[in-house]
Amino acid sequence: MALPILRNDAARRLFLARHALLGPKAATLPDLLEALGFVQVDSVLTLARAHDMILWSRRPTYRPADLQSLVRARAAFEHWTHDASVLPIAAWPHWRHRFQRDRARMDRRWDNWQGPDFRAHLDRTLRHIADNGGTLSGDLIDGPRGEPGWWNWHPGKVALEYLWRVGELSVSHRQGFQKVYDLTERVIPEAHRASTPALDETIDWAANAALDRLGFATPGEIAAFWDLLTPQEAQQWAKDALSRGEIEEIQMEGADGKLRRSFARPGTLDEASAIPEPGDRLRLLSPFDPALRDRARAERLFGFFYRIEIYVPAPKRTYGYYVFPVLEGTRLVARTEVIAQNGTLTLRALWPEAGVRWGKLRTQRLMSELERVARLAGATRIDLAPNWLRQPVAS
Repeated sequence: MALPILRNDAARRLFLARHALLGPKAATLPDLLEALGFVQVDSVLTLARAHDMILWSRRPTYRPADLQSLVRARAAFEHWTHDASVLPIAAWPHWRHRFQRDRARMDRRWDNWQGPDFRAHLDRTLRHIADNGGTLSGDLIDGPRGEPGWWNWHPGKVALEYLWRVGELSVSHRQGFQKVYDLTERVIPEAHRASTPALDETIDWAANAALDRLGFATPGEIAAFWDLLTPQEAQQWAKDALSRGEIEEIQMEGADGKLRRSFARPGTLDEASAIPEPGDRLRLLSPFDPALRDRARAERLFGFFYRIEIYVPAPKRTYGYYVFPVLEGTRLVARTEVIAQNGTLTLRALWPEAGVRWGKLRTQRLMSELERVARLAGATRIDLAPNWLRQPVAS
C-alpha cells in the first residue's frame, strides 16, 4: 500500500508552525522556550546574539535580558544539545544520561590530554566553588596557556568545563557572555534533582518531544534534535512506536520533488493541510534558528543551501562574514548582511535567491523588518550601503 504524501507546501507550513514562526504567539517566554525545546547560545555579535534573535523573531517584546532572567529564576538551564543551549528546567532530569555518557567519553580522553594532575585539579576546583560560590573561568587562571588557540584552555577552564559537562557544576547565569559556574545543588531546584528517569524513559521522552517539534522526521533527525539519543535508540523507538500505532510512515516531498520516508503522528497530514498560508512579512532569521539548524533538512525542505562563512577568508566568501536568511511566508527568499554598530544599523548587502524578483514592495517590507530589528539591536538609525542589492548567486 502506498504511503501518504505530505506535499512540500504543507510540509513547510507545518514545520514553521511547529517552530513558532506561524500562527498565534506564545503567551509567555517560558511557553515559547517549551515550544521550541531549546535555543542555541552563540557568541557572535554583529547584529544580535543568536539566542536573542531566535526568541525576538517569535516574540517582538523580547529583550536580551529576558532569557537570563529565566535562568536566574531557575525556570531554564544551560547545557549541551548539539551545541551550548538554554532549555526548560523540566528537561534537566533527562540530562542525567547525557552527563553519564559525557563522563565516560571524556574520561577516555581528558586524562591523557591534561596529564596526571587533572583529577587533583578537579577536586581543587570543586572545593573552591563550594567555599566561594559562583565562579568565572577567569577566577581560576593559575598557569600558562601554552600555544595560542581555543583548545589551549587554562587548567581552571578545563576543570570547569569538565565538571559542567558531567553535571557536577551548573551554569547559574552569565556575566556579560561569560558563564558563572556553581555547584549543581545550588542551581538546579531540588524537585528536578530528585527525579531520576530510567534510560528507556529518557529515550521515550526525547524521541516524542523531538517528533512533536519537528512535525515529521526520520530516526536520524529525531536523534539529532537534542543530540541526546544514539541513532540506534531512535531507530528502535520508531519501530516500537510504529507497532503501537503512535506514529505512521509517510512520504515527505522535498523542494526538489523527491520523496523521503519519514515518521509523523496520525492525523499530521490533515493538520498540515489546515494551516493557512501566512502573510508576506519578511523576517530576518538567525543562522542558528531552530528552523535552520539542521542544514540538510532545511535544504531538502526549502531548497535553501546555507553555510556559515565566519572561518572562510574574506576574499573567498560567497556572501559575507555573518549572513541572515530572509523568510517570506514559507519561503526563504534571500540572505542579507546587516550589522549594528554605535547606534547605527547598516544594510551592507542582500542577495535574492535564484528566481526571486526583488522589487519595491519587497524593499518596503525589508525596511519595515530592519526598523523592527533595529529596536532589538539598540540602533536608532538605519543606513543602506551603496549597491546593497546584489545579483542572485549562481548555484
